[in-house]
Amino acid sequence: MEINKEILKIISNETISSINDIDIVTPTIYKSIFTKHASNYKTDINDEDKLTDTLLNNKISTYQNLQEQTSHNAIQLSENTDKAISAIKDKDETKLGQILKETQALRKEIEKLKEAVYKDELTHTYNRKWLNDILLDNEEKLIQNGTLAMIDLNYFKIINDNYGHVVGDKVLIFIANQLKKTKHSLIRYGGDEFVIIFSDKCNKNSAKVMLENIRDDIMHKKIKVPNSSFKVSFSFGICEFNKNEMLSDIIDIADKEMYNDKKQIKKIITGI
Repeated sequence: MEINKEILKIISNETISSINDIDIVTPTIYKSIFTKHASNYKTDINDEDKLTDTLLNNKISTYQNLQEQTSHNAIQLSENTDKAISAIKDKDETKLGQILKETQALRKEIEKLKEAVYKDELTHTYNRKWLNDILLDNEEKLIQNGTLAMIDLNYFKIINDNYGHVVGDKVLIFIANQLKKTKHSLIRYGGDEFVIIFSDKCNKNSAKVMLENIRDDIMHKKIKVPNSSFKVSFSFGICEFNKNEMLSDIIDIADKEMYNDKKQIKKIITGI
């Protein structure tokens, strides 16, 4: 019997949450925890090799399609450039008009490819690959000035444990949609962590005011679930950065500030 992919995602998320506090995770430990969570959903993973092959083949197929489409678009763009040069030399406005239409259509295809590569599937924010490819050089140094905010949900594990990962996913989508109100680059950095990259026109104080306003608004709302409801919140840390600074250093500073903020918030909110 084929395993439900959505259930498999839930089991995987629960496994990842369970190993967060374990310093060293061997394959045997991971498999043991994964199997335990799978049993809660009455999911048989005995035929693990077949399951792994299926998942890998699906992922490889996706990457191959992206690669083929990228190659096709690159070739077409090169051909359009050659045609445009020729049309300019010949002063052929009709041909230039046709090339313009083809290039505009190609641009739409490229935008779709960028979305597939750089968007987080669940929250439709940017993903970590976008952060690495767009904002970092080959030495993982930032290529511009700006302000970084590290954001982490409060009591998210309790939400997942009490209400399940389907509700947890809805909370992540809700928080992401609220954070998008900043109008700056929002990245899902991992699990329930987000990063916002503010432009150099937005300093630390401005970013702080923006996030505090969003948080205050969120804390006055409730997430409704069958027969219950609960409030959500997040903690954040902010660090300004300059071009050529290491991203890891900036993340570390913002992360420490975020955990200090989390201590203060948890004095106000003692649970979900």
